[in-house]
Amino acid sequence: MKKALCYGILASLFFAFTFLFNHSMNLSGGYWMWSACLRYFLMLPILALLLWRLPGDRFRPVLAAIRARPAAWLVWSTVGFGLFYLPLTLGSVFGESWLVAASWQVTIVAGVLLTPVFGKPIPVKNLLLSLVILAGIALLQLPHLQGNDVRGNCLALVPILAAAFSYPLGNRKMMEVCPPEVDTVQRVFGMTLCSMPFWLAVACVAFVRAGAPSGGQLVQSGVVALFSGVIATVLFFRATDLVRNDPRQLALIEATQCGEVIFTLLGGILVLGDSVPGPAGMAGLALILLGMVLNSLVTAK
Repeated sequence: MKKALCYGILASLFFAFTFLFNHSMNLSGGYWMWSACLRYFLMLPILALLLWRLPGDRFRPVLAAIRARPAAWLVWSTVGFGLFYLPLTLGSVFGESWLVAASWQVTIVAGVLLTPVFGKPIPVKNLLLSLVILAGIALLQLPHLQGNDVRGNCLALVPILAAAFSYPLGNRKMMEVCPPEVDTVQRVFGMTLCSMPFWLAVACVAFVRAGAPSGGQLVQSGVVALFSGVIATVLFFRATDLVRNDPRQLALIEATQCGEVIFTLLGGILVLGDSVPGPAGMAGLALILLGMVLNSLVTAK
């Protein structure tokens, strides 16, 4: 369990690069659809190289698993990667990096609420403690919901909410689909490969609307692909694999992703010049950390 917890927290650090660089690309005029699909286009060769460098034939098991259940791989890879990352990237257009990261933590409750879909009871204590985390997120959001564009700010949360349910749903469904001989890196490679039809369609729309991406957007997307797409995703999927049979521990690992808010906040202020949260925001951060610590203690008990 300690190893899974460490993996989850470390993954949240690398996931923070998603919010920081997506916001940076928006500030420099990069089109949001290119920011989304370029990440997965660049992930695919990185993952293929990683599998090639590992000992043994690492491609055969995952390709055999895809051939055995192609429809399941295509559907749940598209949900877990496509319907997760495209709406999340759209959400980054509407606010500062740490604000999007905070809104994304709705996925903690989403993961708990999805537990009955997989034939297991909702871990009630984890759900209640996840609501503490969400209360902290609400405090962070409060100043942004008091201006003249309240309706616009609320609508900006809709794509993030869609992403928050798609990510744990796709991840858990793929854990069911994958045979035991397919490890975490192979699963991420297979999901990336099977999500390519979706991303090719997105790229066609992006090209028609905005033309080709700039060199700067390609470089920044490469950083997101390596740090968030490969390193963070492999760490997080490995963490969830380690506790896949325990709903409470799985909820805890998914709750570690609230660390993204802290890491993104620090990075946004230091690197992108994001504004510092006010008193309500600081109280929200304190609640997020409290919820995470309590979640860990309850699960350990």
